[in-house]
Amino acid sequence: MAGRYAVLAFVVLTIVVVDQITKIYIDGSMQLHQSITVIPGYFSLTYIRNPGAAFGIMGTMSSGFRLVFFFLTSVLAMGLLITIFLRLEPGDWWGQLTIASIFGGAIGNFIDRLQYGEVIDFLDVYVNGYHWPAFNVADSAISVGVVSLLLLFAFEKRKPDLTPQEDSQL
Repeated sequence: MAGRYAVLAFVVLTIVVVDQITKIYIDGSMQLHQSITVIPGYFSLTYIRNPGAAFGIMGTMSSGFRLVFFFLTSVLAMGLLITIFLRLEPGDWWGQLTIASIFGGAIGNFIDRLQYGEVIDFLDVYVNGYHWPAFNVADSAISVGVVSLLLLFAFEKRKPDLTPQEDSQL
């Protein structure tokens, strides 16, 4: 049982530390809106700050409303993730790593919102001028975790609801 929590803590802490170190580096070494091409035509480091949610949703709302909204939704989401984690079978490592990934990403972005009132984004992926909205390490962990969680749920082997005795009575 303790190993399960150690894995959760390790994954969460690794994501949070890498996320925060990369954001501190970008904030300290680049000017806001500065872009550095890494792979021409495909990838740049572009320093932006996102006051809203994913893709800038709610970015124009008042900062007070956003702070309360994101605080409450973050706390609720983290509570839900903990509940899911606790309900997973102890041997379900895929599920545990998935939840830990989402949880670590949520904490990384939550730290930004508490510290700056917005999230630092800097990974800029694009093809022929079509840009995916800039993101960060925490966003990546959340996205990979959510896709993994969807796959986990889609391919989960469910235990039959009926025992053989109950089934024969139908």
